[in-house]
Amino acid sequence: MRAADRHDAGRYRVGAGRPGSGGGAVTRTDVAGADRAVADRARAGQADSGRARTGQAGGGSSGRGPTTESRRPPVVRWPLTLAVLGLLMTGCTALGTVLAGSAWWLVLLIVASVVLAGAAGLRRARVPAVIVPVLSAGVLVVVLTLFFGGGTGLLWLVPTGDTLARFTELATAGVRSIQVQGTPAEVLDGILFLLAGGVGLLAILMDLVAIGLRRPALAGIPALVPLAVPGFVVSTGADWIALAATATAYLLLLRIDVHLRGLQVNRQAGGRGTGITGAAGAVRGAIAIGAIGIIGSLVFSFSAPVISGGAFGSRPNSALFNRGISPMIDLGQDLRRPQPGPALHYRTSATEQPYLAVLTLDEIKGTSWLPKASEVDEDLTAESIPAPPGLSEPVDRTEASTIIVIDGVDTQMLPVPVPATRVDGLTGSWYWNDGNRSITSTDSSTIGQRYTVTSLEVQPTRDQLREAGGRYPVSIEPSLSLPDGTPEIIGETARTVSQGTDSSYDAAVAIQDYLRGNDFTYDTEAPVEDGYDGGGADVIATFLDVKRGYCVHFASAMALMSRSLGIPARVTLGYLPGTRTTTVVNDQNRYDVDSDDLHAWPELYFVGVGWVPFEPTPGRGSVPDYAQPESTTASGAPSAGEAQSVVPRQNDNPGLESGPLDSLAAPEDELPGTLARIGLVATFVVILLLTPGGIRLVRRRRRRRLLAADRGGAVLAWRELADTAVDQGLTVYDTLTTRELADSIRDKVTVGAAPEVREALDRLLVATEQAHYARRQGPAANHGAALLGDLDLLLAALWQSSGPAQRARALIIPASLTSTALRRMGLAAGTPE
Repeated sequence: MRAADRHDAGRYRVGAGRPGSGGGAVTRTDVAGADRAVADRARAGQADSGRARTGQAGGGSSGRGPTTESRRPPVVRWPLTLAVLGLLMTGCTALGTVLAGSAWWLVLLIVASVVLAGAAGLRRARVPAVIVPVLSAGVLVVVLTLFFGGGTGLLWLVPTGDTLARFTELATAGVRSIQVQGTPAEVLDGILFLLAGGVGLLAILMDLVAIGLRRPALAGIPALVPLAVPGFVVSTGADWIALAATATAYLLLLRIDVHLRGLQVNRQAGGRGTGITGAAGAVRGAIAIGAIGIIGSLVFSFSAPVISGGAFGSRPNSALFNRGISPMIDLGQDLRRPQPGPALHYRTSATEQPYLAVLTLDEIKGTSWLPKASEVDEDLTAESIPAPPGLSEPVDRTEASTIIVIDGVDTQMLPVPVPATRVDGLTGSWYWNDGNRSITSTDSSTIGQRYTVTSLEVQPTRDQLREAGGRYPVSIEPSLSLPDGTPEIIGETARTVSQGTDSSYDAAVAIQDYLRGNDFTYDTEAPVEDGYDGGGADVIATFLDVKRGYCVHFASAMALMSRSLGIPARVTLGYLPGTRTTTVVNDQNRYDVDSDDLHAWPELYFVGVGWVPFEPTPGRGSVPDYAQPESTTASGAPSAGEAQSVVPRQNDNPGLESGPLDSLAAPEDELPGTLARIGLVATFVVILLLTPGGIRLVRRRRRRRLLAADRGGAVLAWRELADTAVDQGLTVYDTLTTRELADSIRDKVTVGAAPEVREALDRLLVATEQAHYARRQGPAANHGAALLGDLDLLLAALWQSSGPAQRARALIIPASLTSTALRRMGLAAGTPE
C-alpha cells in the first residue's frame, strides 16, 4: 500500500475512533467518499504504471492505457484436453484383465477423442460454457449412431427412431452378455456399445470438471471408474502397470494445469512473477492430491471384494481368451457364452463317435482340479504315444483313424480321441505329456491344424470290469486321495447310493445312475446364481444338496464319490462327439463340434482294464454300453455309437426365427433389477456431486444467522464476501490486504452496478478495517442487520457479474471450500478465514 493510502486509511480509522474530536465524527458518507478518493488515486497510479510499460507498444499515444480485459492473454486449453484424453484412456487399459483382445480399446480411443475434440472446438467457437456439455453429448450420440446405428441414422449420423430401438437392443444384449460371460469376456457388439457410451460420458464429465469448471484435480475421480472395475470382477484386481500408468497420467494432468495457470498469471501481471507463490502452492497441492489418488486406487483395487456369481464370475481364467479352453475346470464360464462358435470338425472310422480329450485333471486342491505338474519330454513325440496304462491283453480293442480340422480352438493342447497312439500331419513341434495325458506344443498352436489321430476303441465287458481287482499300481494311488476337510455328505451319499453293490464297477454304475436320475437337473446358471460354481469338494457338497449344475459338477461329484469308496478317479476335459452333418466323404460322416460341446467327464481305474470313462451328466453325450444298467440295454436308450451333443441350447426351438441378438436379450424380470442398480448408482453420483455445494450453502446460512443475531460482526461478513468472490472466479492470495481484495471485488462488480453497491462495499471495507485496527473504547457495537444488508447487495452483484458457467461452478464445486482445505494443509493460497 502506498504512503498516501496508508495515511488516508489511518486518518479515517483514527477519526472514526474519536467521534468527539474537532470537526465532529466522520460519517459513513464522508468515509466512503474519502475511501473512493484513495482507491481512485491507487488505480490512477496503476494505470500510469501500465502506460509506462506499454507506451512503446501503444505507439506513445496519450490516450488511456490498455484495460485489464485487453491485457488478458488468450486461454490455451488444448494441452489440458490431451491430458484428459491420456488419463481416461490410460485408465481404460485396466479393463484388459476382464476383456479379451485389444480392438475394443481402439474404439474407445476414437470415441473419447471425438467427444473431447468436439468440446474443444465448441469452446474455440465461443459457445457459452454452460451449453458445451450438452452439445458434447450430442456429439457422442452422433458417434454412437455412426458406429452402432447399423445404417438406421440419417446420413449414418443423425439418430432416428430406429436408431434408438437399435441402441436399446444393443444395451439389453450387452447387459445380458455381461451377466452370462466369464472373464476375459468376448467384447460382443452389446458390450462394446456399453463401453463406448460409458467412456463417452466419462469424457464429457472429465472435460466439464477439468476445463469447464477448471478443477483438473477432481478429473481423476471419473478416471477411477475403469480402474475399479477389475477389483469387482477378478481376484487380482487391476494390473499394477495400468495403475502406475494412470497415476502418471494424473500427475501429468495436474502438472500441465499448474504450468498453464502460472503462464496466465504471469502474463496478466506483466511478467512480474506475481503467480510464483500460487504456482508453488498448486504444485504442492498437485503432488499431495496425486499421492492420495495413487495410494487410494492401489488400496481400492487390491482390497475390493470380488463379486462371486456376479456379472463376470470370479475367475480370471476363461476359455473366452483366443477361443481357447481353460486349463482349469471353469467350463461353466464357456458354456454360458451367448454365441457358440465353431471349434473343430472331424471324420472317423470308429464305430462309436469319440469324445475328444484335451487335458486330464487328477489332483484336487482347494476349489479346483489341477493337472499333474510335469515338464514336456521332447523324446515323447506325438508320432509315438505309449500304450494306455493298465490295459491288459484280454480286453477287446479296435484301431480307429480320425481326421480332425481345427476351426476356432486356439490353444497349445490338442483335442484327440482317447486313448490316442499316434498323431500325424501336425505343423510345429508337438509332444506327449504323460503327466496330464495331453499332447502339447512348445512352438505352435492348434489354430488351423489338420491332423490324423490313430486311437483305440477299448471295449471292456461288464464281467471284466466287475471282476477287476487287486492292488492298484503305485502311480495310480494318488488318484485315491481326497482333500483335507472333505464334507461328509460326499462319502455318505456315495455309500448310500452304492449300498448293496458287490463290486467297484457296480458301485460306479450306481453313482452314475444316481447323478443321471430325475432328482438332478442340468443347469449352467444355477451354480453362478447360488455361488457354488467350480469343482472343489465344498462346491460339490453344495451341489449334492441343491442338485442343479452342469458337467463340471456331475463329473467332479462322481470322481469324489468314487474316491470316497476306494476307486481311483480323475476328471477329463475336452469335447463331446459333436453333431453329425449330411456331408459324407469316403463313406464317413462329418461331425461339427462347437464351443457348446465343451465337456468334462470322469474316468475310473480298473485293474487289468485301465482308465474307463463314464457319463454322469444328464442330457449330454451318452452312456457307454459297458456302463449302462443291464435292465436298460435292450430299451430305446441311445448307444455310444449314436452319441450326439444333446446340449440344452438357447435357440433349440425350431419353431421360432431368431436374430443375431435374440439369444442375448435380457429376460423381462431381470430388467427391473438392472434399472434399480443403475438408479442407485446414479443417485449416489448425484449426491456426491451435490455434497460440496451443500456444505457451502450450510456455511453461508450459518454466517447469515450469526450476523442477523449481531454475533458475527464485520469480519465474518467480510469472510463470506471473500469466499463468494473466490467462488465467482476471483483469484485471491493470502498476501492480499483487505483493501487490495476490495479493489479486485470493486473491479468485478461496479461495471454497470448501482451506486448503492459501491457504497455498500466501501462501508463493509471500513467496518472490517475498524474491527481489525481501530482502538476500542467500551464494548464493541455490532450492527448485524446493516452489515447483512450490505453483504446481500454485494453477493447479488457478484452473482450477476459472473457468467452461467461460473455460476454453475460456484453452485456445484465451490472453490472456497477447496482453497480453505488446501490452505489448512499448507498446500495452496486461499482466502482469509
